[in-house]
Amino acid sequence: MRLFRHLTLYMALAIGANTAMAADQATLEALREDSLRRLVVHKAPKPVSDETFDLADDAGTATLADYKGKVVLLNFWATWCAPCRKEMPQISELQQEFGGEDFEVLTIATGRNSPSGIRKFFDENNIINLPRHQDNTQKLSREMAVIGLPITVLLDRDGNEVARLLGDAEWNSDSAKNIVKTMIESEE
Repeated sequence: MRLFRHLTLYMALAIGANTAMAADQATLEALREDSLRRLVVHKAPKPVSDETFDLADDAGTATLADYKGKVVLLNFWATWCAPCRKEMPQISELQQEFGGEDFEVLTIATGRNSPSGIRKFFDENNIINLPRHQDNTQKLSREMAVIGLPITVLLDRDGNEVARLLGDAEWNSDSAKNIVKTMIESEE
């Protein structure tokens, strides 16, 4: 009998957790408009790679787990990528508006991107508030299934992937801002 009660309790908790995730998924999906309609919201959070990437200015290495506790907009890009040039200033606007204890934009240049080329890219696009991290070996990119550029991945506070968008989007749109705001508020 005791086993049956425990089993019933665990089933109820599991159903409640799945219902809560479904509500979050539905909420995020409802906020997608215009170019953000291509944002794929996962039915359940997915674990991310534990591969390291290089921090800007030879400051060492990090992993995505180092950003747990914050909602993260992770953007894989390259200096030669024309759509990246278009969307990077918009992503910078998100960091300007929401960046802090609860949210961070994490930009990682993947492949062959020289530090001087990255600085030049940021200077030409007047980007002063985003990191210039790199994934020269592309190990992180491969494990994160980066199949084209740009790819933007939304991570929850637990460090799990909850949504992904292949290609550029209007990251300074009301839709994008509402998605970020909702993720921040739902996870406080």
